[in-house]
Amino acid sequence: MLNRAVLIIKYKQPAVDWINQVDPYDSSKMTLKSANEESSVYLIDQDAADSPESLRSWIELNLEALFIDELNGWYTEESLWPTDLNVELFNRWFTIECHTVITDTVGTPIVDDGI
Repeated sequence: MLNRAVLIIKYKQPAVDWINQVDPYDSSKMTLKSANEESSVYLIDQDAADSPESLRSWIELNLEALFIDELNGWYTEESLWPTDLNVELFNRWFTIECHTVITDTVGTPIVDDGI
């Protein structure tokens, strides 16, 4: 088992509405289901997942980085992003799942590919 927890971010409908509203290419409309087919998964310190309060504190401390990572995954043009990346907007746009039991079944070192 790894000494980490996993934080998974799932989209809510208001985030999907934003994705579709600001789409500069006016491509096919994203659905809630399609937006959540692949979720962002973050390894976090296991201590941050000890309680709902500690997880909430960790999210608030890392809110800007999480938000930027999610927005950048859709549109790299920052002028399309909301101007006020706050916890209220984050909570309206995303659902968080946290899991603390992580087992590495590969048996080789975890390597950061630099992305």
